[in-house]
Parts: sequence; structure tokens; C-alpha cells
Amino acid sequence: MNRLKGRQPLLVGIGMGVLALLVLVMLVLPKKSEVGTQQKALDAAVQSGQQLTAKVGELEDAKRQASSVKKQLEKLELAIPDVTALPRLIRQVQHVADVSAVDFVQVSPGAPVAATSGSYSTVPTQINATGSYFAVTEFLYELETLPRAVKVTSITVGPGPTGLPQLALNLSAEVYTTDTSAGPGSSPGPTSTTTTTGGA
Repeated sequence: MNRLKGRQPLLVGIGMGVLALLVLVMLVLPKKSEVGTQQKALDAAVQSGQQLTAKVGELEDAKRQASSVKKQLEKLELAIPDVTALPRLIRQVQHVADVSAVDFVQVSPGAPVAATSGSYSTVPTQINATGSYFAVTEFLYELETLPRAVKVTSITVGPGPTGLPQLALNLSAEVYTTDTSAGPGSSPGPTSTTTTTGGA
């Protein structure tokens, strides 16, 4: 009997330990797992919030730059229009000739040629002008600053029809359009060659 009484506190202690273990398993561990799940959800929400904040920043930056981008697109549209716009090109070159005071100018656009990449067409163009050295020099400068993109592929300068000091300028150039249907074999087909002559 005394031996049983001596073991009683030990059995009570073991029982309390088992009870504590059961409480830990049944109450604490599920809560710990739930806290871990909630922490993961919180971390995901924070990360998503950071991504959204970054996206909002990008959109605000794009909004601030929209005006500048629009101006750049408008400038590009003038430089490389979506149609061949040959009459406009001829008027622009004629205006350059007037400003430069050359004696004579001739613009002869050729048939557009579709690029192999299919993203644009090239219009080969011959430009002839005659005038004094200063007039021809100014003509070249004004042509270089034309709103329409003009790429000079070759240039020849020699005495003019009346001899020196008049000069004759012969340019082979290219202008461009994003109209990929402007080239040979396309629909509606190549633009017909247009030639104009006149005095400045």
C-alpha cells in the first residue's frame, strides 16, 4: 500500500504529461500549422502588392511619357508615311529648291519596291538641280533637314548647262513608306512614276 502511495505522484505526473501532450497535439499544433498557412498567404499578398505598386509606377511613367511618344510617332509618320505620298514629296523638294534659290529642279520618283522583310517599301528617286555653288550647297542642306526621310545613295556635281560658275547636281536617293502593298507584284501594284520639272 505504501509502495502504491509512493508511485501515485509519479503516475499523476505521467498522466499530466500525457494530457499536456494531447493538448499540444490537439490544440497547439493545428494552430501552428494555421499560423504558417496564414503567414504564407500574407507573404504572397505582400509580394502581390509590391508587384501591383511596381505596375502602377510603370503605368504612371508611361502616362507621363505619352505626350513625348505621340510627338515622336507623328514625326516618324512624316518621315516615313503609311502611303507613298509622292505629290507631297515633290512639293517638299520644290519648296527646298525655292528656299535655296536654285535655277532648276527635277524630281523623278521610281516605282516602289517592297522590302524583303515586308515591313516597308522603298521609292528610288532621282533629283536634279542646277544653280550657283551657294544655292546648290543650301539645297543639299535643306534636303537633309526635310521632314520626309531621304537617303542619298549617290551624288554627282559638275558644270551647269551654261558652264561655270553654275553647277549641275544629280542625286540618286531613296524615300520610304510603310505601305508594303506599294511594291511591284503587290496589290494594288506599284505606284506609277511621276516626273516634274520647273524653275525655283
